[in-house]
Amino acid sequence: MSFTTAVTWLVGLGVLFVAVKPVGGYLARVFTAQPTVLDRVWGRPERWLFRVSGVDPNYDMSAWEFAAALVVTNVVLLAAVYVLLRLQVSLPFNPQHFPDVRSSIALNTAVSFATNTNWQAYAGEHTLSNFSQFAALGFAQFIAPASGVAAGVAFVRALSGRKLGNFFVDLTRACTRILLPLAVLVTLVLVWQGVPETLAGYAHAHLITGGRQIIPRGPIASFDAIAHLGQNGGGFTHANSANPLENPTAVSNLLYAIVMGLLPVGLFGFFGIMTGRMRTAWTLTAVAGVLFLGMLVLYYVPEAAGNPVINSLGLHGTANWIGQELRFGTGGSALFTTSSMAFSTGSVATAQDSLLPLASLGSFFGMFVNMVFGGKGVGLLNMMMFVILTVFLIGLMVGRTPEFLGKKIETREVSLALLAFLVHPFLILGGTALAVYLPAARHGVTNAGAHGLSEILYAFTSAAANNGSAFAGLHAALPFYTAAISMVMLIGRYVPLVAMLLLGESLLRKRTVPETVGTLRTDGVLFGGVLLTSVIIVNALAFFPVIALGPLAEHYLLMAHHLFS
Repeated sequence: MSFTTAVTWLVGLGVLFVAVKPVGGYLARVFTAQPTVLDRVWGRPERWLFRVSGVDPNYDMSAWEFAAALVVTNVVLLAAVYVLLRLQVSLPFNPQHFPDVRSSIALNTAVSFATNTNWQAYAGEHTLSNFSQFAALGFAQFIAPASGVAAGVAFVRALSGRKLGNFFVDLTRACTRILLPLAVLVTLVLVWQGVPETLAGYAHAHLITGGRQIIPRGPIASFDAIAHLGQNGGGFTHANSANPLENPTAVSNLLYAIVMGLLPVGLFGFFGIMTGRMRTAWTLTAVAGVLFLGMLVLYYVPEAAGNPVINSLGLHGTANWIGQELRFGTGGSALFTTSSMAFSTGSVATAQDSLLPLASLGSFFGMFVNMVFGGKGVGLLNMMMFVILTVFLIGLMVGRTPEFLGKKIETREVSLALLAFLVHPFLILGGTALAVYLPAARHGVTNAGAHGLSEILYAFTSAAANNGSAFAGLHAALPFYTAAISMVMLIGRYVPLVAMLLLGESLLRKRTVPETVGTLRTDGVLFGGVLLTSVIIVNALAFFPVIALGPLAEHYLLMAHHLFS
């Protein structure tokens, strides 16, 4: 490992570690309506907005009301994005005169951005106008992650003995107090680093060898700022963060890695502060941190060691540079990719399709477990889901009714946690099996054998995890994939959210029981180790067979110098 790689990792991970408690403290002030520095700016507009819209900020919703408000708001967002894309040619800020987006791609894109997935079955610089990018997709990149934050905040309130709160209030405060000010700050830094921010048309460069090059540009800095802050991950251009206009320097690459994780790790601190269980919060942070480091190493070691076929030719010590970001090296690419997969962002600075099979396992694992800090709010909810299941399993082993934070974990809570968990592998494995079975779906696979299976598996895993990245070797614009992936994104987003909101309300209604000498402690090394083991074993049982047929099979075939084309 080079000195530059070591410093980059230490700075990136160090900033995120230090941010857990202060960011969590700020979130606690925002969502308990304590004074913040932004009240003078947003206090009056918020009161006016609530009055005009008829929202009573003092009204506490039930879990069903909260879930209904979240889903309906997101459906309205989905419809608005779809309409704007379908009317693109009639709307302003279209200097390239792009036509309306065809219906199947418009619907897939609207579903994708409304569910905080940002799966892109199109090339942005060849498909979308500036207006579509900043007004339709850019707006969705605020509302979608703010919805996830609101759900996570409501669940933590329930754990702390408070009512769930009001979705519309939490949604608004997540945008005005958190996402918008941070997005402005990150945008300014990106512009300083050289990322374009303009509504002008594409630039035309005359090359010294003759000919002309068209350079896509637009409001890229502001788009990418909220894309990474909100775990959206959609790229302004098809190359995403591998495009030098979107990710021009080592500073921007490191900044993206940090801002992707800033709020997800802060929500773990928020949980500890709100419940008064900071030791438990640090335990959960440590578990997610160990998994993050495992993903980072799993990416870096195989890629740094190089392709075994190339090594067999006597070129030992040569890293695998196919599809890699040469400007930042293997270490910088590893940190960016691991952050994107762990925090469920889905932006890419490296071609996932070009990763060595073992390195791709890190990306798969991050999306399988979907709680290595994860997306905003959703990652914390998934961590709580695994905590509930782990506590239940421990209770079975010791013959005692399981408890968490003084609340009995009984049939209803376990059933809801299992529903939230099982929908994930069902969507991934069911969608993959259907795609392998149907000839129309197999037609979209560009590689044979194990790698082709990995392309299909990755697409459905990314959609179910609301990640949005792709192996890129798959023709995702085919009718089967636009329809199937749209359905997976919707179910994968909202079913677990609703289940966890109901679980939180169920715990809130329970009587708190006093701790005794037999109460299971949910902090410390012992519980952290059991939780970590449970996460690995449960996901291995669900996904190891298909992984054995995909990336692992490809790895062993690659070791035998068998290549796919």
